[in-house]
Amino acid sequence: MSALILTTASTVTCPHQGQATLLTSNQSVKVAGSAALLETDVHQVLGCTFFIGQKYSPCTRIEWSMGATSCKAGGTAVLTMSSIGKCLSAEGATQGVAMKVPVQSQVTV
Repeated sequence: MSALILTTASTVTCPHQGQATLLTSNQSVKVAGSAALLETDVHQVLGCTFFIGQKYSPCTRIEWSMGATSCKAGGTAVLTMSSIGKCLSAEGATQGVAMKVPVQSQVTV
């Protein structure tokens, strides 16, 4: 099964519409001029509006799993639309799964 590669030009949000800052250590694999994201990347989230009861509990970061098995950058799997982004609070509580929108529509793995 093929899936589009996520890059620094993609859009990733938490389930509460907080925006992920897509930075990566990858400098070798680019898709349509943008660096491919890696499974080891941890992305900060800004603007999450999540509350648990009366307590403000925003998503602060996204950690990834299920990178591509057939495409790597420096030995690390790149992220695809099939990858799972776990949205976490500052306390480390899982608060949902990241929503992804790729920008490029041609390169798949």
